[in-house]
Amino acid sequence: MLVEGLIAVAAAGGTAVVQAAGTDAWNGIRDGFARLFGRGEPGREQAELERLDQTRSVLEAAGEGEGAQRVQIAQVARWQTRLETLLEELPAAEQQLVVAELQALVAQAEAAKPVETVETVHNDFSQASFTNSQVLGSGTMTVTNNYDK
Repeated sequence: MLVEGLIAVAAAGGTAVVQAAGTDAWNGIRDGFARLFGRGEPGREQAELERLDQTRSVLEAAGEGEGAQRVQIAQVARWQTRLETLLEELPAAEQQLVVAELQALVAQAEAAKPVETVETVHNDFSQASFTNSQVLGSGTMTVTNNYDK
C-alpha cells in the first residue's frame, strides 16, 4: 500500500499526462513518461509510447464539453492507477528516484499549460487523510476564474 505522498504524486502524474496531451510540450512529456514506465527496457518503453498516443487520440476525439470532461477524468484516473502500481512495485530506493523523475515531468506539464486557462483549480492535500486512494479529509482549495479578463 502506498503512503499518502506517493498517491498524491501519482495523481499529479495522471493529471500531467492529460494536461500535456494538447500542448506543444507533448512529445517531451510523452517520451519522459515512456522512459519512466519502461525502466530501461526498449520494448516496454515502446508499448508505453503507444499507450500515451492512444490517450492523446482519445482526448482529441472527445472534443469539448461535458463528455470531454468525463473522458479527461477517466484518463487521469487510468494514468494515476498505472503510476500507483509502478511505484508500489518498486523498492524504496528506486521509488524515490522515480518520484523525482515524475515530479520533474509534472513540473514540465504545468509549465506547458495554456495561459488562457478559463479556470484553475489547485488542491492542497497536505492536511488530508487518505485511505485506499480516496480523500477522507480536505485541504485548501484555491479556485481562480478568469471570466472577467
